[in-house]
Amino acid sequence: MVKPLHFKGDKKPKKRKRVPELDDAEVEAKYSKSVATTTAASASTSAPADDDDSWVTADVPSDVSGPILIVLPTETPTFLACDANGKVFTSEVENFVDGDPATAEPHDVRQVWVANKVAGTDNYSLKGHHGRYLSIDKYGILTATATAISPTESILFIPPPDNPSTFALQTLRETYLSIDESSTKGPEVRGDADSITFNSTFRIRMQARFKPKLRATKEEKAQAKISRKELEEIIGRRLEDDEVKKLKRARREGNFHETALDMKVKSSHDKFAS
Repeated sequence: MVKPLHFKGDKKPKKRKRVPELDDAEVEAKYSKSVATTTAASASTSAPADDDDSWVTADVPSDVSGPILIVLPTETPTFLACDANGKVFTSEVENFVDGDPATAEPHDVRQVWVANKVAGTDNYSLKGHHGRYLSIDKYGILTATATAISPTESILFIPPPDNPSTFALQTLRETYLSIDESSTKGPEVRGDADSITFNSTFRIRMQARFKPKLRATKEEKAQAKISRKELEEIIGRRLEDDEVKKLKRARREGNFHETALDMKVKSSHDKFAS
């Protein structure tokens, strides 16, 4: 075979390595492996959001979940609390900003209740720190000694139309929890009010990680947060600006895997077609 002539000073051409063509199955297998690595990294980045123990205000009944604080409309802000014997009482708020009860946070575990939806209903049960449930008997007396959930342990959160981000707590007897400050022993909470008034309108504070809207926002941010370098590692080549935007948009919209796979397969076909 005749070789082309070479002259002194000519640069030697670089030898090109032959890259074996991959079929679609092999491309998908390699892509899946890189996606798994990126997903694991993303999970470790977003994990702290699940540990957000800051306190926020519940805005609608569907927000109420997990550990909550019931802020009472007393002259001096107080929480609804219970002791280890199941006695229900009012406990003064110590942690809040500029005297605003909307920023209240607990300083005593007795002030915290765990809210859970009663299966098949819109009602909730409230469990105290000692593992017993809040009950309201037919006389409107509150205790926290119940070990199981029955109608007396079920509460409905009703948002008053003229007072956003507050709730009236209704029993299954269609009476309401309310505060009575006329007692010489201090504020008392009863469950026999027959209408919604200022004294029966409470604020619910909850942990941010349980609030659906906040969780969804954090998940969306975590999904959108990926670097150009990570995207290029997944696709296996340098990306144009419009390709990066397309992939990030696909992550937000939930079709990232399909978009990335199409782009990766197309890149492979284009390379061997040239």
